[in-house]
Amino acid sequence: MRTRGFTLIELLVTLAILGLLATAAAPMAELTARRVRETELRHALREIRTAIDAYKQAGEEGRVARAADATGYPASLRQLVDGVPQENDAAKRRIYFLRRVPPDPFYVGPAVSRPEDTWGLRAYSSPPDRPQSGKDVFDVYSTSQAIGLNGTPYSQW
Repeated sequence: MRTRGFTLIELLVTLAILGLLATAAAPMAELTARRVRETELRHALREIRTAIDAYKQAGEEGRVARAADATGYPASLRQLVDGVPQENDAAKRRIYFLRRVPPDPFYVGPAVSRPEDTWGLRAYSSPPDRPQSGKDVFDVYSTSQAIGLNGTPYSQW
């Protein structure tokens, strides 16, 4: 029996080969998607940490108001986006450290309305092995319990 120039056997073999290729491609597509999300996580962490460091630097240079007993780190991630008035500017124009807070690409939890709520926060006073939030934001970390392709949990990146 011939169907449009192909025999039924040729058609079945072609479909079998296509099915096999699709089956082999699915894990590769999943791996590629995970690598993309890991790249997004690295970029987001770098962006937020750079903004936190810039805020701290601005405080040390006297461009941002800082209480004598304060650590010099921002009180929240939102403060990096909303900006703070410049101390050495008569017009008190604001300094902005982030355009927006990127969301944690591996966040799993209840729906949140603000991307800054997807991150775990570490205060300056908390120990590195047990990060806890506090009066300031010294660092951020992913709250995901998943392990990265490099074998390190995302929360330790």
